[in-house]
Amino acid sequence: MSVVVIINPISGPARRGNAAIRVETATRTLERLGVGGEVRLTERGGHAHELALEAARSGADLVIAWGGDGTVNEVGRALMQFGESEGPAPALGLIPGGSGNGLSRELGVPFHPGQAIEHAVRSPVRRLDAGELGGRMFFNAGGVGLDAHVAALVSTRVNHRGLLPYLRAGGSDLLRYRPVEYTVVADGRTTQICALCVALANSKQWGFGAAIAPTASPTDGWLEMVIVEDRKFLGNLARLPSLFLHRINRQDGIITARVREVTIRSSGPLLFHVDGEAVQGADSLTARVHPGALQIKA
Repeated sequence: MSVVVIINPISGPARRGNAAIRVETATRTLERLGVGGEVRLTERGGHAHELALEAARSGADLVIAWGGDGTVNEVGRALMQFGESEGPAPALGLIPGGSGNGLSRELGVPFHPGQAIEHAVRSPVRRLDAGELGGRMFFNAGGVGLDAHVAALVSTRVNHRGLLPYLRAGGSDLLRYRPVEYTVVADGRTTQICALCVALANSKQWGFGAAIAPTASPTDGWLEMVIVEDRKFLGNLARLPSLFLHRINRQDGIITARVREVTIRSSGPLLFHVDGEAVQGADSLTARVHPGALQIKA
């Protein structure tokens, strides 16, 4: 087996080790497991995507992304791209190294890096669904509204590692954020609603254990759409604990549906996010699921 480990050296809390420690851990683990491998470090945004394409073209069997959901997104997109245009793609492996690590938590990947590498090497290959929103792929979650605004706020901060920046951004925006009137067409059914957000979930949680879609599965061929209707500040605040109790779908003002294709429209350009990366879009966005689009060992 040929393995390439792609490390984002600045992802996640500093306590998880610097670049040198991560490289040493990956190298020693591959040697212990007796598999041929290479360890590469990202140097800029988008570099993980480039390195994953290089790994696929070099004949790697497994490409392991060490980072958060954004790093996983870059590597996963590259492997999908390779498989669609150039031939059979390597499988994706995960090492939770970001802040939220939503997809890794969903799939039960060990948080200890050495154990995560061994888990990826020894696990059987299975198929993971992918979502698409506004022409951008995601593997964990995407959406429009408050979650996208929080993602945009956090990304502009110099130190945005860990949970605290998300809590600060989410708390301040919950006070000031103005909900938007959306027209949502989901598998042919139209809903008009003033909402805090419209989430499209491939897996259960955004990260940190905050489950926006407790019944979602990344292997069932569907996306879980969750519309969070505005209930003013106190009503919105009262629902927050249910995110971490995996009960948000039982709260008043929450609309959920399993969907394969959704169009979201508004009166102005829509800010959206894919796996925590904020993107400025048009006033109409389409989301769809790509069942079993990615091979994964997790």
